[in-house]
Amino acid sequence: MSTIPDRRVANLVTLFETLRPADVAQLGDYYTVDTYFKDPFNELKGLDGVQGVFRHMFSALIDPRFKVHDVLVQGDQCFLTWDFRFRFQAGEAEQTVRGASHLHLDAEGKVSSHRDYWDPAEELYEKLPVLGSLMRWLKRRARGPAGKR
Repeated sequence: MSTIPDRRVANLVTLFETLRPADVAQLGDYYTVDTYFKDPFNELKGLDGVQGVFRHMFSALIDPRFKVHDVLVQGDQCFLTWDFRFRFQAGEAEQTVRGASHLHLDAEGKVSSHRDYWDPAEELYEKLPVLGSLMRWLKRRARGPAGKR
């Protein structure tokens, strides 16, 4: 990715791409105390909740990490597209979830709102052994004859 001219956003991209379990305690350097966070599984308000989401990510998954691809900045907002890579268990194939984040920044450049957009059905559920076959079957049924490939 080319250089990001907005230093606030460049710092956030670096945070997301290099985040490790020990960094979760320092998220207050990047997020406001009363930040709002929403993704397909969580909706919460407050820094403690955001830290909990990231702690859970590190405890539930093996080697979770983000790779940011695109960055759009306009005023106090930015939009990031990313790949999230991880393994459910040691020895399993690496999984990739493709998504995007819409961030609002306060006057100090801290995140006051963080909304993640990604499709759990396509990006996650279809990759699980039992649930995946059900999701793929439902997708085929919903497509109908016109949607066959």
